[in-house]
Amino acid sequence: MKSKAEVARIQQELKDKGVKYCIGAYVDIHGMQKAKVVPLDHLPQMAAGSERYTGYALDGLGQEPNDDELTSVPDLDHIIQLPWEPKIAWMPADNHFQGKPYALNTRVALKNQLAKAAEMGYGMNLGIECEIYLLKEETDGSLSVPNPEDNLAKPCYDVRGFVASFAWLDKVASCINNLGWDLYSFDHEDGHSQFEFDFNYADALTTCDRLTFFRFMAKHYAREEGLIATMMPKPFADKTGTGAHFNMSLYDLETGKNLFACDPEDDPRGIGLTPLGYHFIAGILKHGRALCAVFAPTVNSYKRLVRRGAMNYFSWAPVFNSYGSNNRTNSVRVPAGGGRCESRNADGSVNPYLAATLVLAAGLEGVREAMNPGEPNEDNLYAISDAERSARGIEFLPQTLQEAVTAFAEDPLVEQVLGKALRDEFIKYKTAEWEAYHLSVSQWEIKRYSQMF
Repeated sequence: MKSKAEVARIQQELKDKGVKYCIGAYVDIHGMQKAKVVPLDHLPQMAAGSERYTGYALDGLGQEPNDDELTSVPDLDHIIQLPWEPKIAWMPADNHFQGKPYALNTRVALKNQLAKAAEMGYGMNLGIECEIYLLKEETDGSLSVPNPEDNLAKPCYDVRGFVASFAWLDKVASCINNLGWDLYSFDHEDGHSQFEFDFNYADALTTCDRLTFFRFMAKHYAREEGLIATMMPKPFADKTGTGAHFNMSLYDLETGKNLFACDPEDDPRGIGLTPLGYHFIAGILKHGRALCAVFAPTVNSYKRLVRRGAMNYFSWAPVFNSYGSNNRTNSVRVPAGGGRCESRNADGSVNPYLAATLVLAAGLEGVREAMNPGEPNEDNLYAISDAERSARGIEFLPQTLQEAVTAFAEDPLVEQVLGKALRDEFIKYKTAEWEAYHLSVSQWEIKRYSQMF
């Protein structure tokens, strides 16, 4: 908590910048932002937890109608003045309950896990690659590609398609850079009207806050163009899905040194990763099927995690609980040059706080127990036989949300890290999501079966 003097200083700085209102945005179990808006004059009260919320009105916060209310406490170290509406200051927030951080808030859960990493002397670096579609919503609610010329069989890195959407791309890129996130690359991705923004990594909490704001910001600028921006995992059956790959390493809290990085010549496997990095990967793989539930947390997610599906070429998405070097057919990849590992099953619907919490816990278990992930897989895993896969001990990732939630529920690490209440809330909401989907009747079923029988 900031002192009264520090809050007053921040309040005056915001006033000098033209801010009139403050949003302290916490997230529900899905990663959706929730908040009240407070006039700047009341920032000191807001910083002290004045704003109260009925938890029963929110998904995944574990409250009943008779429970005492939750509060939210804004993080005044991560304030963003909205570029498109400078009268508003946005800041991430944590839920509190009866004066203490609330364990069912996923940002609080991440902070708790980071504290456990700190006890071991580690911090967590995290970079998230933001893939996103820019689309048109038709009058019937369907989605379409707004630029009819963006129609190549392989549109990845297409310059023409990129420039055609430049107005929106420029707004998003300029916002990222003006916020100091250090955008180092952006491009046309593998789907029609799909794009990727890559900005520099940061500590895990900061990066999760940035992804939360990125979604908010990208959607706003799309509305200015009369379009929608979506990180839905698989908006089109015949186009590439939307990843949000987690790039991770541990660093020394005292020196800031990346503890996964080494010269590839000093790595017996030759891919530039220290023993600590391999132990971390082994922990991820041990819990890989359970982690999939939080990396890919929607029904739609599992239409992305396929080898080919309705596409006429491989999907790039992982289907195996495996690791390798610079090989995108593994769920965990060590990119060229080493020094980090990338979890590729994370998609655009991820609650980043929840996923980062569990993947860090899994990796730290691997470190504590000096686990060995085995040898990296270098070949095209999409093409190997089931016999070869079994011989290597490679499991499939879950193929439906129901299967993922079952793996999540059966893994003891989940309750150890999240506590029983948050674990049970995730299972409850995601089971209900699966059942609602399973009870619906799709147009595909009507088309296939109505005349067949």
